[in-house]
Amino acid sequence: MVESLELVIITGMSGAGKTVAIQSFEDMGYFCIDNMPPSLVPKFWELIKESGKVSKIALVVDLRSRSFFEEIQSMLAEIENTAFIDTRVLFLDASDTELVSRYKETRRTHPLAMDGLVTEGIRKERAILDDLKTRASIVIDTTSLTPRQLREKINQEFRHSKDTGFRIEMVSFGFKYGLPIDADIVMDVRFLPNPHYISHLRPLTGKDLPVYEYVMSFPETETFYQQFLSLLQAIMPGYVKEGKSSLTVAIGCTGGQHRSVALTERIGEALSEDYKVNITHRDKDKRKETVNRS
Repeated sequence: MVESLELVIITGMSGAGKTVAIQSFEDMGYFCIDNMPPSLVPKFWELIKESGKVSKIALVVDLRSRSFFEEIQSMLAEIENTAFIDTRVLFLDASDTELVSRYKETRRTHPLAMDGLVTEGIRKERAILDDLKTRASIVIDTTSLTPRQLREKINQEFRHSKDTGFRIEMVSFGFKYGLPIDADIVMDVRFLPNPHYISHLRPLTGKDLPVYEYVMSFPETETFYQQFLSLLQAIMPGYVKEGKSSLTVAIGCTGGQHRSVALTERIGEALSEDYKVNITHRDKDKRKETVNRS
C-alpha cells in the first residue's frame, strides 16, 4: 500500500493548453487521466492507494456544464480531507482574444457555446471557473507562451529535484540485422577486435564477464569509451534544455552480440549516474535463435 499520493489536477479555460500540460506530466512519469468524471475520482484514489503501484497522478478536469463544475468542487473538498493525498491544482488561463484565435485556428466549438458565439462561451466559462481559479495552487497564463515554453514552465514547477523527466534509451544492435529506426545517435564499433573469432567466447555475449573483459582490454576500446562518453555528457544538457523527453543512443557491431553489448552496458551504467537510462540489447540472442530454428 502506498503511503502518500501526489495528485495534480489540471484545469482551466478551454483552449488554454491542457493537452500540452498532460503530455508534460506524462513525460515526467506521472500516471495521467484525461477527463474522468469528478464523481468517480475519490473511489479511484482508494483503488490506487490499495494497489501501491502509483505515487504520482495528473488528472485533467475539463468543464462541460455548471453541474459538472459543482461535481469538481465536491471532489476537491473530499480529496482535501484525505490524509494520504497531496493535492495541487494547476489552472491554465489565456486572454479572450488569444482563446478566440485558437478556436478559429482549430475550428473547434467551445463546449459552452454549442449554438452561439465563441466569445459568449468564453464569458460563461470564466464566470463558472472564477472560484476554482482562486483555489488553484498555480495559475499559468499561456497567452504568449509557445507549447515548448509551457512545457518548460510546468517542468520548473512540478519536476522533482533530481527528476528532469529526460530518459536515455541505450540500444545495442547488429548491423547485419539493420539499423534501429528510432535511433537519434548511432555509433559503429566494428573497428574493435571481434570476440567472435575466439572460439570459447563466440557463444557468449557482451553481458558475460569473459567477453566484457576481452572487449575492454584493448587501448582503442578505452580511448573510444572515454571520448564517446564525454561527447554524450556534453550534449545531453542541450537535449534536456530543448524539452526533449527521451534520446535513443544506438551502438552497433556486426551481429549485435559482443562488442556493442559490452559497450552499451558500460556507457549506460556511466550515464545512469545523472540520467534515467534504459538498456536494451536488440540482437543479443539473434544468433542463438537462428541456430535453434535450424
